[in-house]
Amino acid sequence: MTRPRLAFLDASHGDSSTSRNFRRELDADLVEFDVTDGRLPDHFDYDGVVISGSSSSVYWDEPWIRSLVSWVADADERGLPLLGVCFGHQVVAAALGGTVEDMGAFELGYNEIERTRPDDTDDILAGIDERFTVFTSHGDRVTELPSGADLLAENEFGVHAFRRNHAFGVQFHPEYDTDTAEAITRQKEFLPDERIRSVVDGITPENYAAACEAKRLFDNFVGYVNRANAGSVESAA
Repeated sequence: MTRPRLAFLDASHGDSSTSRNFRRELDADLVEFDVTDGRLPDHFDYDGVVISGSSSSVYWDEPWIRSLVSWVADADERGLPLLGVCFGHQVVAAALGGTVEDMGAFELGYNEIERTRPDDTDDILAGIDERFTVFTSHGDRVTELPSGADLLAENEFGVHAFRRNHAFGVQFHPEYDTDTAEAITRQKEFLPDERIRSVVDGITPENYAAACEAKRLFDNFVGYVNRANAGSVESAA
């Protein structure tokens, strides 16, 4: 089977590690667009779409964010498989009619989340333990899921994964390696120094190895894209 061709909507404001991390984890051909510079695909001729994290908030009144949410909503209406990560997860939620808000706190570091549908073999989290470790970095959260969406994972900070039909979102960062996790942590200058030190101290080989379990969701998404594409071909035949 040929590798799927995915539109990669990079909202990282030029962070070079973002492209590297997603290209390492996704067994697909990525066509990259710097959406913070207003660059979006001018068509929907892709097998799927992936939206990255960002230091921005979905509810900010900025032209590039409004355009991004609108394009993702159009892609959803056309049936393109979608995967949003962190900010991208919030973009997908907003595009489908959900609500994203400042949570008045900041979740940072390796934390545990729990699957809400652990027996669902068609879940993007299939094959991952019911409770699993992930790296988190966010101050916003999805407070209201889109109509018809299923909650897939959560912890005390709220929604960590959801699905509606062919659209998936995960609040955590399965793509991070330890270098990225440490760099992102040290950028959080608004947090107390002792908290930054505590999170950095927790970026250990053991915690990273535990968090690697969640990387399986990338293969699950690519598998879903391939199945959806095969189904489209059969329907057209």
